[in-house]
Amino acid sequence: MTISAEHLCKRYGNKVSVEDMSFSLDGHHVLGFIGPNGAGKTTTMRMLCGIMPPSSGDVLIDGASILNDLVTAKQKIGYLPENAPLHGSMTVHSFLTYCGRMRGLCGRALTEAVGASIERCALESAEQEEIESLSKGFKRRVCLAQAIMHSPKVLVMDEPTDGLDPNQKREIRSLIRSMRDHSAIIVSTHILEEIDAVCDRVLTICAGRKVFDGTVSEFRALVPSGRLDDVFAMLSGGMPS
Repeated sequence: MTISAEHLCKRYGNKVSVEDMSFSLDGHHVLGFIGPNGAGKTTTMRMLCGIMPPSSGDVLIDGASILNDLVTAKQKIGYLPENAPLHGSMTVHSFLTYCGRMRGLCGRALTEAVGASIERCALESAEQEEIESLSKGFKRRVCLAQAIMHSPKVLVMDEPTDGLDPNQKREIRSLIRSMRDHSAIIVSTHILEEIDAVCDRVLTICAGRKVFDGTVSEFRALVPSGRLDDVFAMLSGGMPS
């Protein structure tokens, strides 16, 4: 279970959004992907998931190339977008069943996958509720359930706890930590406390280029204070306090 980005670039005419992005992540690890607004995080995430083709470079998902074997690569990846669209009139159970069928699951395998994702995301109490009636925290769990129901080798999550209350954040972070046993996980976030809460490594980009890739302790060691916000300020062009 690995994901490897190889010299990813994305250009829009003469504008370079992401330039020469390379990194790899093995299973059982969580990578925190951070950078200032406009740094190229969302573009990179979309290229990693095969949603947006790179101008050059490639991504390997557990050995499958998004350029040469996109279907196989996508079968191995789970994606939690920041603002995932949900069918509000569907119940949680029917929506997950629908997502499972889109993943090619059927029969007993589909039933088991839906049940397991509902259990792992603690959705039992809301299983027969219409999605539009759920709180933001429950809706986020439904989005996460659809991302993990096919047991992906790689899980990519964009702002998984944004807008949630402290209890909801704790629940989602606990779930992320538990999933590292089964997947290589990338968490894109602007919430620096997420780095300490769930991540082993940090990848920082600024103006479309990688400026740091290492462990959380190595990240902290970049400034005397060891504070995450000071390191972020230094790497993103600000001054640490």
